[in-house]
Amino acid sequence: MLVQYAIMWHLTLETKSGSVLALATVFGFLPQAVVSIFGGVWADRLNRKFLIIAADASIAVTTLALALLMLAGTDDLWLIYAALAIRSVGAGIQMPAVSSLLPQLVPVSKLMRVNGINGSIQSAMTLLAPAVAAGVYASASIVAIFFVDVVTAVIGIGLLALIPVTKVLRADEAAGEKVGYFDDLVGGLRYLRGHTFVRWVLGLYAVVFLLIVAPSYLTPLMVVRTFGEEVWKLTANELAFSFGAILGGVLLATWGGLKNRVAMIVGATFVFGVLSVGLGLSTNMWVFFTFMFLLGAAVPAFATTSMTVLQETVEPDRQGRVFGFVGIVMALAMPLGMLIFGPLADRFSVESLLIVSGALMFLVIAIAVLVPSGRRAMRAADAHSTVAA
Repeated sequence: MLVQYAIMWHLTLETKSGSVLALATVFGFLPQAVVSIFGGVWADRLNRKFLIIAADASIAVTTLALALLMLAGTDDLWLIYAALAIRSVGAGIQMPAVSSLLPQLVPVSKLMRVNGINGSIQSAMTLLAPAVAAGVYASASIVAIFFVDVVTAVIGIGLLALIPVTKVLRADEAAGEKVGYFDDLVGGLRYLRGHTFVRWVLGLYAVVFLLIVAPSYLTPLMVVRTFGEEVWKLTANELAFSFGAILGGVLLATWGGLKNRVAMIVGATFVFGVLSVGLGLSTNMWVFFTFMFLLGAAVPAFATTSMTVLQETVEPDRQGRVFGFVGIVMALAMPLGMLIFGPLADRFSVESLLIVSGALMFLVIAIAVLVPSGRRAMRAADAHSTVAA
C-alpha cells in the first residue's frame, strides 16, 4: 500500500498528467485481472505457501530493482509502468492463494471471525498507509518507501516460512489421475458454470462493486463541490469510512455473524442501497460523514461474509480457481464502475448518481432473491442455519 500511494503521488507531482495516472491505473489493475484465473489454477496445483512466497519475493525484487534504477538516475515512465504491471501480476497470483490458504489453517467454525480480523487489519492499513507514506515521502524520497517495502516483504516471507502448510490432496490425484494445467483451467470454468450458488455470490459481488464501491470513490468530489475545498473535510471523509470499516470488522470478528450467511449478504446489500441514497440526500456535512462511517461499517458484513461463504462452500482443491475469479471481479468491476460513473459525474451531480446507484441496488436485491438460484440459496442457507442452531 505504501508503494501504491507513493507511485501515484510521484506521478502526480512529476507529470501533473491525467493520462499518465490513467495508464498507471491500467498497468496496476489489468494484469491482476488477467493473471488471477491462471493464479487460481496454480493455487490448486501447488503448495499455496510456496506460491505466496514466490509471488511476494518477485514483487519485492521488482521494487528493489526500481529503487536501484531510480538511485542511479533512471526514472523513465515505462520503468514505473513495468514495475506496476509486475506487482499487479504478483497480486493476481497471491490473492487466490492467500484466500484459499486460510481455510487450510482455520477451522470452518472460526473462518468468519478470522476473516473479520483480517478485514479489520486491512482497513487499518488503508488508514495508516497514506499517513506513513506521506511522512516517508516528505522526509526522504520515493526510493526510501521502496526499501521499506522490500524489508517488510522479507519479514513477511520469513514469518510465512515458519508456518507448516501441506499441499491440498486433490480427488483426481488420490485416484491416480494426471490432470493437465489447461484441463484444470477448463475444469474451473465448468465448475463455475455448473455451481449456481457460487455464480450467484460472484454475480452479486460484481454488481455491488459496480454500483456501490465505484460511486463511493466519488464522495470526495461531492465533499469539494457541496461542503467546501478544505483539506480537513476530505480527510474526515476518508477517516469516517476507514474507522467504520475497522469497527465493522472488529464487530464481525467478535460476534461471528448470522448463521444464515445468505441473509447477511442480502441484508448488507440492502443497507448499501439505503446508505447510498442517504449519502445522496445529505445536505449537512456531519450527517454525510455519519453515513460514510456507517457505509464503512457495513462493508465487512458483505465482503467478509461473501468470502467466508465461498470458503465454506467450495471444495478445498477448487478454492484457488474460484478465488481467481473473485480476483478478476475485484480487479475489473471497480475500474469499470469508475469508467461509467466518472464521466457521468462531470455531467450530473454526485448526489444524483449516489441516489440512482442506491435505487438500482434495491432492484438488484429483488432480482437476486427472486431468480431461481437466489431462491435456492435462501432455502439452503435457511436449512443450514437451522441445523447449525
